[in-house]
Amino acid sequence: MADLVQIRGSKASAGSAGVQTHAASSEGPRIYMETFGCQMNEADTALVLGRLGDDGWQRVDDPGAADLVLINTCAVREKAEDRVYGRTTQLLKYRADNPDLVIGITGCMAEHLREKLEERAPHIALVAGPDSYRNIAALARSALAGHRAVDVLLDKAETYEGLDGHAENGVSGFVTIQRGCDKFCTFCVVPFTRGRERGVPPREVLRQVRRLAEQGIQEVTLLGQTVNSYVWEDVDFADLLKAVAQIEGITRIRFTSPYPIDFSARVIEVLASEPKVAPYVHLPVQSGSDPVLERMRRGYDVATYLRLIADLRAAVPGIAISTDLMVGFCGETDEDHQRTIELMRAVEFDFAFMFAYSDREITYASKKLVDDVPEAVKQARLREVIDLQELHTRAKHAARIGTDEEVLVSAISKRGNLLVGKTPRFQKVLMPLGSAQIGERVIRRITGSTGHSLLSEVKLAE
Repeated sequence: MADLVQIRGSKASAGSAGVQTHAASSEGPRIYMETFGCQMNEADTALVLGRLGDDGWQRVDDPGAADLVLINTCAVREKAEDRVYGRTTQLLKYRADNPDLVIGITGCMAEHLREKLEERAPHIALVAGPDSYRNIAALARSALAGHRAVDVLLDKAETYEGLDGHAENGVSGFVTIQRGCDKFCTFCVVPFTRGRERGVPPREVLRQVRRLAEQGIQEVTLLGQTVNSYVWEDVDFADLLKAVAQIEGITRIRFTSPYPIDFSARVIEVLASEPKVAPYVHLPVQSGSDPVLERMRRGYDVATYLRLIADLRAAVPGIAISTDLMVGFCGETDEDHQRTIELMRAVEFDFAFMFAYSDREITYASKKLVDDVPEAVKQARLREVIDLQELHTRAKHAARIGTDEEVLVSAISKRGNLLVGKTPRFQKVLMPLGSAQIGERVIRRITGSTGHSLLSEVKLAE
């Protein structure tokens, strides 16, 4: 690449960067994008595609047909970073047919590892942090012109107000109501890669939801790092949920991820009283050991978490609850691990995201605590947690057999032979092809389960 170009400023555009339009296609340059990480990353990918679409870019589904390939990244775990490095290296093969192909990364990893990227992955020509998407078109055009385009500055005020994302499947959509995080859990990089917490004005949230409804979107997921700590002047998260529920056309509302100590009685009341708000909560616990939770600086103990679970189940009978579980955090003993197992047995989560702790350089844990649990022990504990959760998930699915479920049909399966939908409890349902239309809400009798998916009038080969 020629020289380094840094582009900043909310008014930036391809013209203001002084870059000539790429001539790869008479219909505009072509963009291919992949997403690693959480739903926040998926929402940011939609935002980037929306910005590039406004600038005349054409989205393609094959990296070999693209002028620019972007990988939207996650920096939460070391494994995710390794996957991104590996994937960008794999993409180099497409330069055999297209020597001018530009490869770039966006998101948390771009901000977190900006100083290492040029050394470890010199083929990456565009680096855009999570607060630079307002300028993504200028960065992209600069990269196509042969410059190394970089913008990773955090913006304390950026919420992307007024910008719209690209709607993916015509059925479900994301609306980010809060960016950044103020919790500073000792293991987490998010406050450093996404900045401090700031809410999106309620009028902007409602505008985006109405826009999705006008496009035919039925299910909306409200996103934030600690979504239930949302506040804007005198509007809190419970108020916002009620307001979103009044928008015509939206039939289901989800939110993720709430933080346990910010889960107010008013939010529980909205869950119980608003039929559009799905009876499902993802509630990260991380550990079942009070000493470990204290070292993590989570701000709650196990008893507090269990009381919240009881309150949710009392207010919303049958509510589905999922969680995040981390094993092998600094100082975790066998007794600490067994307390996590005991918590899992007490709650019986519907499903969980489970992983072993990995050191993230810029966190408090990396600087002040000792990563003293051997990797083999971490993996053994992780296997035990996964095996137990597998039993609980299968039991939750088996309990739905014989019930009638409302299913929002969202897609055709990857093999092209089944319809896929979700129940209000976020359980996936497989149905015969042609038995409904994508976007329909249908009532279906559950006839079986794979253990991870529910079946309706479908028999899978043994």
